[in-house]
Amino acid sequence: MTSWNNKTLKKMRMQSVKSMLDVLMLAELRNGSMSGYDVIGYIHNKFGVLISSGTVYAHLYALEREGLITGNNDTKKRKYKLTEKGEQTIDIAFKANIELLNKINRLLNP
Repeated sequence: MTSWNNKTLKKMRMQSVKSMLDVLMLAELRNGSMSGYDVIGYIHNKFGVLISSGTVYAHLYALEREGLITGNNDTKKRKYKLTEKGEQTIDIAFKANIELLNKINRLLNP
């Protein structure tokens, strides 16, 4: 793969992860509570993308304001967990994701 292709793919991956960050965080919070630092590690390990702490915490605070997650201080870290509203939201997002993937698949594979 050429250097240009590699850079382009990395950029596309970063854009995709950033655009889906809220959904990715909600989906992973289904597995248990996480700190912002845990989210950064999860995204990096799962997708190979390093998201800044400012970006992650801005999204976490927005999700908390929307009532999708709650945060509480556990020792030195603030840990976040899903609320019932967050569970319902991620269920809807999963169903919409399946529909979107099917449409993209039909578009790319006529």
